[in-house]
Amino acid sequence: MDPVIVVGAGPVGLTLSLALARQGVPSVVLDEGPGKDEPRPARTVVLREDTAALAERLSGTSFDAVGSRWTGWRSLRRKQEMRVLTFGEDDALPAPLHIAQHDLTGALRAAVAGERLVKLSTDSRLDSIEEDRNGLTAHTRGPKGTYWRGSYLVGCDGPRSTVRKLLDIRFPGRTAVERHAVAALRTELPWPGQALLHRNPPWRTSGPSGAEVVGRPLADGVWRLDWLLPPRSDLVTPDVLVTRIRETLAGWCGGSTPPYELLDTGVHTVHHRLARRWRVGRAFLAGDSAHLLGALGTQGLDEGLRDADNLAWKLALAWHDGRRPTPDALLDSYQTERRAAVAGRLRAADQALPILRGGGGLRSYVPGSARGHDALLTDGHLGYGPLGAPGAYADSPLAPPRAESQVDVGTAPGAPAADVRVTAPDGSFVSLRDRFGLGPLLVVLVAPGTGVWDRKHWMSAGLMPRLAAAVSALPHEAELLVAESYPDAPAHTVLLIRPDGHLVTALSGVRPAELYEAARTALGDPEPAVEEPARAASEVSGAS
Repeated sequence: MDPVIVVGAGPVGLTLSLALARQGVPSVVLDEGPGKDEPRPARTVVLREDTAALAERLSGTSFDAVGSRWTGWRSLRRKQEMRVLTFGEDDALPAPLHIAQHDLTGALRAAVAGERLVKLSTDSRLDSIEEDRNGLTAHTRGPKGTYWRGSYLVGCDGPRSTVRKLLDIRFPGRTAVERHAVAALRTELPWPGQALLHRNPPWRTSGPSGAEVVGRPLADGVWRLDWLLPPRSDLVTPDVLVTRIRETLAGWCGGSTPPYELLDTGVHTVHHRLARRWRVGRAFLAGDSAHLLGALGTQGLDEGLRDADNLAWKLALAWHDGRRPTPDALLDSYQTERRAAVAGRLRAADQALPILRGGGGLRSYVPGSARGHDALLTDGHLGYGPLGAPGAYADSPLAPPRAESQVDVGTAPGAPAADVRVTAPDGSFVSLRDRFGLGPLLVVLVAPGTGVWDRKHWMSAGLMPRLAAAVSALPHEAELLVAESYPDAPAHTVLLIRPDGHLVTALSGVRPAELYEAARTALGDPEPAVEEPARAASEVSGAS
């Protein structure tokens, strides 16, 4: 099979190529640029727990040295403290990761450079795509202009996507939903390690009453500050920006401006757009080429990385099964699942924007409205609720119907599985999240007490022989893991998890036939492929 062609060498394209390589699929990454990213401290991203873990897993490095994992979140309105949250401690909320985009991209590029299954071609600008029954041919112009042959093609080439234009896909939406003046500076603030949202700060002497400023810590004492700009505002001149910086720092530091070093500035304009289609034949869209979002503190890159994670295992399955047709439901489910998840976030933002940015009115005088507004903004900035939580695929075509033996656990079907400690096939203890994205389905038995015994002792005891036989009869390779516990899961619960970490189902005990049917549906196969696997599952069930 020909490699997968990935157009675009930003974080999403590089993540997709590494995710494919992790599952044994070669790819060619077409980079329009020279292969280096200009350092821009004011251009940063906030990654939630799942996407930060994905990027670290694929890059093979920790971002603790170049990024900041927030220790807390603090929100104020005028002089009143509205909310304080703590991250990272026992039973606390997971800490978001704040990192400069060039540091994130650099780590992914370094991983690509050491990956034999990924070829990166710089100075390669796509100008045509032709598809036939066996694959696609892409042509690039420039110093390295040539023809590239691929099995599939994924456009990760940003808001002005050439792939999207060549596929004639519409990209409707709203322009300039929000605008922010941005500055990156090195200084000391009273809340080291804590991100801060300040609405209607009391020192503001000009501008609309709903002005906001957000402070987000980075590594090495650097902060990114964002000031919400009013609609149709004038250009932000250097003098105006310096005035904003000085009055903000003075307001937060007791009236006097602390020493600071200004590193970078800019204006960030947020657009909301959603491509009509994300798949045309063998070509797909991902990341900013498929969607734009970012109002109310939400992060578009989060969704772009989730696009790559969702698509990688489906393309890998199709690529490895290249000699036989892949069910359309599997590849079509990428658009169905991911477009619905992003559309839900855009819809939530569109509903919240008039409330939060409507300029006052009667809502401003409703008791408790300020705290309600604060809760909405916190959800957006921290990745909670409809504005920011990872998408769940409960209504996906890959979701099996509820089985008779299905049990409810702390994760709803279709939602991302919780990260727990599991015992791997070699007997080592690993994080469940570390097993994501390797290709196989994951089957996890919840068995309290197994952690104190060597794997060789309990692999042949209790439910394990029956479960191992049922797993070996599944229609696709699956890895059998054991966890001492899982949130709200009774003992002997069997979890089936997709390669991208989303829960398919949770069954009470070993149910070979139901496990087989759930796995078949999760792989996009509407009908049993052959009779033998189903018969094997039935025989195991009967033997019990």
